[in-house]
Amino acid sequence: MPVQLHSALAERAAGRCSGAVAAAAPWLRPYVVGYGGYRVLGGPPVRRRLFPVTLTTLLLDADEGARLVTGARRDGAVHDGRPWRSGVSVGLTPAGVRALLDVEAAAVAGGTFALDGRLGRLSDRLAELPDWPARVAALDAVLTTRLRGRTVERLVDRAWWRLQDPAGTPVGSLAPELGVSRRHLELEFRRRIGLTPKTVARVARLQRAVGVLTAPTATLGDAAAVGFADQSHLSRETRALLGSTPGELFAFVQDALRPAH
Repeated sequence: MPVQLHSALAERAAGRCSGAVAAAAPWLRPYVVGYGGYRVLGGPPVRRRLFPVTLTTLLLDADEGARLVTGARRDGAVHDGRPWRSGVSVGLTPAGVRALLDVEAAAVAGGTFALDGRLGRLSDRLAELPDWPARVAALDAVLTTRLRGRTVERLVDRAWWRLQDPAGTPVGSLAPELGVSRRHLELEFRRRIGLTPKTVARVARLQRAVGVLTAPTATLGDAAAVGFADQSHLSRETRALLGSTPGELFAFVQDALRPAH
């Protein structure tokens, strides 16, 4: 599953944000997609621009007051609360939310909540480690211990994964493929994920376009080719989900993302 862009600095002149990404260990993949290291380089605390995502994200920040859970969301938003500046994000699938937080993903969808307990305290351990590979290894080890023996498969989990497919999965064919009615599938998504199948598919497609636009040589045509009918379709979806044009999104992503240090 491609990495999803969770957030970036909301003001382009507010400073720089370095980052690193890594996939979770293969046996964790039903629950944990991967990790993102982040560090704001200089400047005062700033707001974050949240992107539409299909994942639930744990923010294990060095600042105890900025350790958060942010849910899957249809729309972009700006986080005006306690800013996070240095730490690791963990991308959870709906099954991962149930296993680690003991709630359905729908309970946190579209929201931002304080992260309490042992998961929050894991931030302190990560901050003491010398580098990014050591943090990834520690997260894999801790999460393996916590998730060992869990049972994953629910129909809604299978459906959610199918909608992340880079090749694109037509929403209309998903229910027949899984042997249920479209009404049943939609109710399960609303109840357990907090977004409809159509919304999950739209956000996943937009995130694929964002991933394309992170490449220095990318074009808007390249972004449109990941499942949009044409560039006009890409423009409509970018405006609807992010409130910006594809050109604005391209400039923002190129400016916001920097290699890790």
